[in-house]
Amino acid sequence: MCVVTLARAEDLPRPLTDADYAPVRLEEARLGQLLFYDPILSGNREVSCATCHHPAFGTSDGLSLGIGDGARGLGPDRIVDARNPPEQRIPRNAPALFNLGAHEFTVLFYDGRIEVDPDRPGGLRTPLDADMVAGFASLLSAQTMFPVLSPDEMAGHYSENDVSTAVRQGRLTGQGGAWDVIARRVAAIPQYADAFKGAYDHIETADAITFADVSNAIAAFMAFEWRSDQSPFDAMLRGERVLPQPAADGMALFYGKAGCNACHGGPFLTDHDFHVTGVPQLGPGKAARFETHARDEGRFRVTGDPADRYAFRTPSLRNVALTAPYGHSGAYAELRGFVEAHVDPVTALENYVLSEAVLPMMDVNDAEGLAENQIIARYVTAKPVPLTATELDALVAFLDTLTDPVTVEGRLGVPDTVPSGLPVAQPR
Repeated sequence: MCVVTLARAEDLPRPLTDADYAPVRLEEARLGQLLFYDPILSGNREVSCATCHHPAFGTSDGLSLGIGDGARGLGPDRIVDARNPPEQRIPRNAPALFNLGAHEFTVLFYDGRIEVDPDRPGGLRTPLDADMVAGFASLLSAQTMFPVLSPDEMAGHYSENDVSTAVRQGRLTGQGGAWDVIARRVAAIPQYADAFKGAYDHIETADAITFADVSNAIAAFMAFEWRSDQSPFDAMLRGERVLPQPAADGMALFYGKAGCNACHGGPFLTDHDFHVTGVPQLGPGKAARFETHARDEGRFRVTGDPADRYAFRTPSLRNVALTAPYGHSGAYAELRGFVEAHVDPVTALENYVLSEAVLPMMDVNDAEGLAENQIIARYVTAKPVPLTATELDALVAFLDTLTDPVTVEGRLGVPDTVPSGLPVAQPR
């Protein structure tokens, strides 16, 4: 048995309340629900937001590294379309979408390349810098603009379609830019045009719909649908129940001997900071198109600070039991395997094998990035935390108590159809 059975009350976070979240208008969220599941936003009209962020897979896709444009199916069943194969896998694991409408989330993506910054145009810092257009209601809304521009994710490649052509030519903003092309597609559908006019006072005609409006609606849906504060852990924090064993022992370890709360503290179980945790590198990495390496140097690619090399943002652990695989590269298919590796990352890097990942067949060298593991290990500063098998099991049992049944069920759910008439992604 674990020798510790209680976590100190002063180490536990406060309960979440309505004040932690931005308000959401239901009419806007319902519009966003349709757009989230509609492939009309992708260049070839085959990929929706839900392709890589489906509730059936914990708002991720069940893959270590996803396959966006150029594939068929959903989750681990997704296969490459031999008639139009993608160039590579999506370089990073699809992150979960829980609680992103909370005020506390002011930095997004594994490398934090977008964040709230009142001194920047539109109040946000993004890779577009001065070209960032206004109209995005929140950071969550702004993050939507990137997947639709990515050839590997939603846009498609080169001159396959009007969106990918605009991206290839560097026309992102303004009339005829990639975002405008998408907005015009949506506006041309009468059901969407009417819904936008009903949801937003500033839209009187279909011509007034912009991509920022599209993005704002999707953000409202995500904030409403995946607000997560009704887990057994939340009930415990509110004094409504106690956690059973071995989860109670796992919580004591989390806030005690294992030291997990050093990075995963606060009500959302994240410090929103960047750390080198030694997750193995696999897949194509985050090289620029003119580079040939398979590295992913994380935060360093944003800041240029050598201290940030191989550092990645601490994810929230809400609903973590649902969001496999784990790590920025999705290197671990099982939660227990990831926890075991996480407490001794250098040893885990030395012993890692690609079979621990979930990678549907594709004509690429997924093992190329593994050559980086020895280099990554040099940047790990965390000392190993020796835990017994029983203690590891207890930690996983505690992490299971972070699962919120409300978000598993969904508030609005998956629509049967969308206004474009295109197929809605559904697991088999």
